[in-house]
Amino acid sequence: MDMDGVLVHEEHPIAGADRFITRLRETGTPFLVLTNNSIYTRRDLSARLLASGLDVPEESIWTSALATARFLSDQRPNGSAFVIGEAGLTTALHEAGYTLTERAPDYVVLGETRTYSFERITLAIRLVVNGARFIATNPDATGPSPDGPLPATGSVARLISHATGVQPYFVGKPNPLMMRSALNAIDAHSETTAMVGDRMDTDVVSGLEAGLETILVLTGLTQQAEAERFPYRASRIVESVAELADELGA
Repeated sequence: MDMDGVLVHEEHPIAGADRFITRLRETGTPFLVLTNNSIYTRRDLSARLLASGLDVPEESIWTSALATARFLSDQRPNGSAFVIGEAGLTTALHEAGYTLTERAPDYVVLGETRTYSFERITLAIRLVVNGARFIATNPDATGPSPDGPLPATGSVARLISHATGVQPYFVGKPNPLMMRSALNAIDAHSETTAMVGDRMDTDVVSGLEAGLETILVLTGLTQQAEAERFPYRASRIVESVAELADELGA
């Protein structure tokens, strides 16, 4: 399941989310909370969710940073990267055996940060021009904040691409690679797995392309009328995860 818009709005829990997580754990149903946000480690996110009243163990959290680290480790084991991002991304890459460097890295890896540095973006541009491969954790153009939208990875990626003429490879949603890496993380199969999300253009389409059942909740960005405008459909549309909790309790 997605996190923002499905379980929480910023740091406020969505009604019924605590009951849904409790029922998943009581019934022994394997699950992962997925997020394109690469700022935080799994431990950080688990603590933030617990502060919101949602008890999600860190091993049940999967981020675009973890998916990116796993992808790079598979592609080029023990490689090197110049990283623009926070602890969630740098920790994941370190744990995958990567060396972080500014000198001739194999990759430039762009993630989420609340303090984008003009100097580091400039260095990223120069490294890509000089041959570093360009990876971004996710294509989201903006991220939420209490004061309104913030520029996110996708927006900064476009800046670097415009300056270099090089397009990044986005690992996070809607790339179904994110879904497949999550399935592998809990040893699940697409035919018996569902993706629960609040966005048609990321959650539903990535679940669909990975062969999962898709469930759209109406507690986030996409509303019923908007969902009908897309050329693909969710398997189901429900008001919130509270409905799913009731089904698990049946």
